Amino acid sequence: MKQIITKTLIALFTAILVLPASAQDAKKVIEDKIDIKVSPVKNQYRSGTCWSFASVSFLEAEIMRVGNPVYDLSEMFVVRNCYAAKADRYVRMHGKTNFGPGGLAQDLVCVWKNIGLVPDEAYTGMTIGETGPVHGEMDAVLEGYVKAVVENPNRKLTPVWKEGFDGILDAYLGEYPEKFSYKGVEYTPKSFAASLSVDPDDYVFIGSFTHHPFYKPFILEIPDNWGWNNIDNVPLDELMKLLDNALEKGYTVCWDADVSEKGFNWSDGIASFPVKGNESLANLEQARWSELTDDERKALMEKSGPDGEIDVTPAIRQEMFDNYQTTDDHLMHITGIGYDQDGKKYYKVKNSWGVGNHIYEGFFYSTEAFMKAKTLFFMVHKDAVPKDIAKKLSY
Repeated sequence: MKQIITKTLIALFTAILVLPASAQDAKKVIEDKIDIKVSPVKNQYRSGTCWSFASVSFLEAEIMRVGNPVYDLSEMFVVRNCYAAKADRYVRMHGKTNFGPGGLAQDLVCVWKNIGLVPDEAYTGMTIGETGPVHGEMDAVLEGYVKAVVENPNRKLTPVWKEGFDGILDAYLGEYPEKFSYKGVEYTPKSFAASLSVDPDDYVFIGSFTHHPFYKPFILEIPDNWGWNNIDNVPLDELMKLLDNALEKGYTVCWDADVSEKGFNWSDGIASFPVKGNESLANLEQARWSELTDDERKALMEKSGPDGEIDVTPAIRQEMFDNYQTTDDHLMHITGIGYDQDGKKYYKVKNSWGVGNHIYEGFFYSTEAFMKAKTLFFMVHKDAVPKDIAKKLSY
C-alpha cells in the first residue's frame, strides 16, 4: 500500500510540475509565416547605442536582400562619427541641445552617406579587451569635456578643442580607420560603403502623429533627434499597412519604439498592450478622467482588443506621446510575422540584447496592439512602401 501511495504521490507531483509548463508552452506557441533572413544577434551590452545596433542590423539585412553575403558592419564606427557631430552641434548651440549616447536610425544614414562605413573587424570600438561595449565612463567624460568647452574659460574657444575630443574617442574606441584592408582589398570608409550595392538615398522614415499634417515631413520632437531629422507622416492604418507590405515583400523594417510598458516582457519574448495592469495607460487616462462623461468612461473601459488588449486609436497614441508616456527609448529590427495557435498575429523583432532571453534567442514577438501604440517611426526601403501611400508622400 505504501508503495502504491508513494507512486501515486510521485505521479501527482510530476503532473503538477509538468502541466503548468505545458500550458505555458502551449500558450506561447508562435509559428513564423514570414521570417526574413538577417545577420546574427549582437549585444549592445552596457551602452546606450541600440540605435546603431538596430540600424546596422537593418542595413546588413538590406545588403543580404540584394544578393550579397552576410556582412558584419561596425556599429562603433557609426557611434564615433555621430559623437563628433553631436559635439560640434552642442558647442555651436552653446550647450542648449541634447548631447549623449542616444540617437536615431537617421544617424546611420547620415554617416553612411557623408563619411562611409567599415566592417566590424576594422573598427570594433574595444580597446582594452572588453567582451562588449561598456560606455558609462566614456559617455560621462565626453559630456564633461563639451560642457567645459561651452563654459569657455579662456573667453575664446581654442582651435584644438576638437582634437582633444577626438583624442578621448581614440582612447576609448580606438584610432580612426582612415584606411583598412578587408578580404585582401584596401578601402577607405567611403569606398567600402560604395561596394555594398545599396544606396542611402533609397531609405525613408515614416511615423503617424496627429499634431502634424499627414503626408508632409516634420521634425520629430524627441530628445535623441539631435540632428533635427524629418520623418514623413501618415495615418495609423496606413503605417500598419506599410509595415505588413514591407515584410510580405521581403523587406525588413527598422523600428523606433518605446519598451517601457509592463506589457513588454523580454524574458517571455512577448510585447503586448493589455487593458489590465498597464500603468502607463492608467496614468494617461487619470489625467483627464474627471473631464469625461459617464458614457465616455464606460466606453473607454470597454475598449479592448483581442485577448484583453487595448484597441489602439490615433488619439490614444497621440496622448501617450504628448504626455511623455511614449518615448524613443529603444530601436529594434522587425524581421517577420508569426501567428499563435489561436490565429493571433505577431511581429517578429530582432533585439540587440544578446540571446539571453532564452526563449527566442535574442528575438521577441510584438502584438499588433503594442506595435500600433508604441511605434514612433519606421525606417524602410522606399520600394517597400505601398504605391498609393508612396504617391501621397511623393516618393
